[in-house]
Amino acid sequence: MLNEFKAGGFVMYLLLLCAVIGIALVIERIITIFVKMRLNAKTFVANLIKTIEGNGIDAGIKLCNNTTSPVANICKAALEKSSGGRAMMEDAVIRTSTTELAFLDRGMGLIGGIVTVAPFLGFLGTVQGMISAFKAVAAVGEVEPTVVASGISEALITTKWGLIIAAPLSIVFILIQGRVNSYTRDMETSAASLIDYLSEKFVCTPK
Repeated sequence: MLNEFKAGGFVMYLLLLCAVIGIALVIERIITIFVKMRLNAKTFVANLIKTIEGNGIDAGIKLCNNTTSPVANICKAALEKSSGGRAMMEDAVIRTSTTELAFLDRGMGLIGGIVTVAPFLGFLGTVQGMISAFKAVAAVGEVEPTVVASGISEALITTKWGLIIAAPLSIVFILIQGRVNSYTRDMETSAASLIDYLSEKFVCTPK
């Protein structure tokens, strides 16, 4: 691997940078989305409504504060505006959703960019390697198989590593994006359920 890195030239340093950034972002997103924010939205909303019925709005807000999840933050926004009516709750949910979606999408654009750029960097290294190979052939004055084969082999190293970096990242990107979309749906359904409940039970009622 070290020999390939040296043979790949300056492009390998760019690919290494892509790999390091991509891996760091993926690890952060996996820990945040799949571990820290793991939550069954339906169960949470059911428990939240039960808490509100038993102990009031303030207890529901406290439960949301103690739960690390975009769903909890969205529900908290609705609860804080529950005395103002449905329109105010919906407006609060929309504003909070913007912040939560930005958090969920954090780093995803950069991961997608690396998935796109890494193969192109690999191809760039290959083109550069092919140019060097043909220069070597021109310097020798004749086409010697050993010279051509060695040059082409080194040229293809960057393409290989560009694809090695991009392929796994693209798979992980799809999985994370799918989870983000699932969170988005959970936020929408949870907010709608809670607002419907609050509209019937607590609208215009002081907390």
